[in-house]
Amino acid sequence: MHPRATVGRTTRRFGVVTLLVWAAAARGGEPEHLREATRQAIEICHAADRVPVAEREALLAIGIKRAEEAVKTDPDDAAAHFAVFCNIGKGLMHRSGWRLLSVLGDLGRARKEIDLALALAPDFPGALAAKGELLTELPGFLGGDRQEGERLLRRAVDLEPDDPRMRLMLANVLQTAGQRDEARAHAAIAVGILERAGTANDLATARTLVASLQ
Repeated sequence: MHPRATVGRTTRRFGVVTLLVWAAAARGGEPEHLREATRQAIEICHAADRVPVAEREALLAIGIKRAEEAVKTDPDDAAAHFAVFCNIGKGLMHRSGWRLLSVLGDLGRARKEIDLALALAPDFPGALAAKGELLTELPGFLGGDRQEGERLLRRAVDLEPDDPRMRLMLANVLQTAGQRDEARAHAAIAVGILERAGTANDLATARTLVASLQ
């Protein structure tokens, strides 16, 4: 397959699944004390899914700017680097008519920001899960590493065992790797958590995964 096609296919898949991690981060998977600019940038990242397509690019540009302001104010703010990653990644997810160099550049920057977030906060569950998902979805020539990605996702779940979205992400990775029994176990736990406190959409996603593993 031509590299351009592979990049486009991979980043689209990465964006759809990683949305679960970003939603988890907004619920509390990030460090407790967020600066206002960081909080706004993360909120903008999630809001991009709810606005008309024509408005997303401009909204995400604002999100990146706010996240960059937070990083400039405090370069040691792990959540601010995560916010930059979030907005760049969401832009990749929604982009159409991609140019190869542009995609590669944004992927490179996204990886740099998530690495900085984890260097500053090694036990940041949302960042661990986001990088883990990224590594499992990217092809090897773009730096993908399925085993390392799985390890990071397992670490995220260990740190946040009651986060159903991270368990669903790990279950997806395990399913792809042929580890169906363990994948089913994580997905079933996620269903139980979401039945007690989750949205209808998230619960439907979890139940669909469980059904596919029967």
